[in-house]
Formats: sequence, C-alpha cells, structure tokens
Amino acid sequence: MTQQPFSRPGAIDLSGLGKPAPQPAPAGGPASAGSGGGSYSVVVDQQNFQGLLEQSMTAPVLLAFYSRSRMPESGQLADDLATVVGEHEGRFLLGLVDIDAVPQIAQAMQIPSIPLVVAVVDGRPMPLLQDVLPIEELRTALTQVGQQLTAQGITGRHQPRSSSSPDEDGEEAVDPRYAPAQDALVAGDIDRAVAEYQKLVDANPADVEAAGGLAMAKVMQRTQGVDLNQARAAAAENPDDVDAQTLVADLDMLGGHVEDAFTRLVNLVARTADPDRSRARDHLLGLFAAVGNDDPRVLAGRRNLASALF
Repeated sequence: MTQQPFSRPGAIDLSGLGKPAPQPAPAGGPASAGSGGGSYSVVVDQQNFQGLLEQSMTAPVLLAFYSRSRMPESGQLADDLATVVGEHEGRFLLGLVDIDAVPQIAQAMQIPSIPLVVAVVDGRPMPLLQDVLPIEELRTALTQVGQQLTAQGITGRHQPRSSSSPDEDGEEAVDPRYAPAQDALVAGDIDRAVAEYQKLVDANPADVEAAGGLAMAKVMQRTQGVDLNQARAAAAENPDDVDAQTLVADLDMLGGHVEDAFTRLVNLVARTADPDRSRARDHLLGLFAAVGNDDPRVLAGRRNLASALF
C-alpha cells in the first residue's frame, strides 16, 4: 500500500470521505503486548502493520506515534488513548507505534513530529491530533470523530483483541470462529486468510459473516501487487474484457468506491453475452457478498443488475 504524506497539521476532516466497503466479517488482530495495550489496541511492529491498515476497511483504525524516551508526555497520550478507545467498544482500533522500536514505520508514514495520532479510514490516513491532550478532551475528540463517521455512513466495529495472555478464565477475547482468518490477515497472509474463511463457509454455508469475510479476502487476494494505473489503462483500452473490468472493480472496492465498482460490472453485464456475461454477473455477486446484502448500495446494485439482465 502506498503511504500518503501528511502535508498539513490540524484536525481530521471527513467531509469529503465516501462510504467505504464494509467487511462483514469481524476484524481480528494480534494480541496486545507491552505497556499501553488493551482489548481494542495493538502494539504495532513491521509484521502486523500492513494487516492493521487493512482492518480500516472494516472500521476506523487510529495510529498513535510516540516515544517514551524522547517525550514521556507522548507515551501518556498513547496510554490515555488506549483507555478512551476501549470505552468506544470497537468503534476504533488503536495501533500503538513506538517510533524508537519501529523507526521504519515512522519514516514510511513521514511523521513530522510526536505526538501524532492518525486516523485511517478505508485505507486512507489522515492526521487527527498533534498535541498532548487531557484524557477528557480526548474523549470529546473521539466522540466527535465517531459522530462524523456515523454521518458519513461509516458504522463498522472491530472485534475485541485478546490480551497478551489468556484472561483469568483462560479464555481468549477473539471470537474463535474467525481468529485464524483474522490472524492471517494481520500477518499479511491473504492466501491463508482465504483458506481459513473457505473452511468456515464449507462447514456452515449459512454463516453470512464468514461468507462476507471470504468475499472480501478474495478481493484482497486478487489485487495483491496490482498497479492501479496500469489496471485502469488496460480497462479503458478493453472495455469488454471481463478480466480487466473485474480487476478494476476489485480495486474500486478496496478504495471505497463501492458504487463505482457495482456500476462498472452492471454495465459490463448489459453489453456482453454469455459466457462473459455470466462471469461478470458472478463476480458482481461476490462483491455484493463482500459489502453485505442489507447494505442499500447492494440493494440498488441488485435492482440495476436485474434491469441489465432482463
């Protein structure tokens, strides 16, 4: 994923943010470790960073950049943020980034200074806070961000993470049904995530969450290593090429352009004949499953698909 530099300080502005492609399956993450960890916070390292960003396709992810040695106040902010995020019960997932432990991540994200809190929504990072705030002001700020997100139709939630060790009853907090697939996503092993979700669907075809997770994992699998500009150019040059058009539809999904993805494939269905039409239709149905059948965009997409078919 190409990181976007932060060109200006200031509060997050979600006014231009489109609705993301929600992932029906619960998000999963690594066990929290070290100080500042909690049920909705994750200590970030190079192994889990990419997977953490991918979880923002389900619900917002916050990244708190700090250094206890250089600026103890930034470490306290990270601790307070973990507390406040926990109070929101899955509305946010917090990634704790110690820039002394993982300087490569701070460099890749072009961190100008600490403390810095970044919101990642639908894979897109945006600066949220650049000052140390009292915990009550943090509560107010996150409440306001949550309200903005809800107004934009972004209502997904993360599942709680397990602690670094089992709780007093010896039980992990992560839903055991989805833990293997979500652990694979966090590790960046998309192929394994697809396989784990497939096992769940094979065992219980009525598991809608597993089916949605499988569909979204397959989108991620199909787009690994794809150059966006080359894919769009190929689709423009070959408007009736099913492979070219479905690939761009997948990229649109990952970019949060759900309706664009649906429209592209509905139009492809309308102007092609079998077997290409069937392939385009089946691919579109898979994207419907990734978003969720109750989503109004899916309901509209199904009506448009019916019109294209009949």
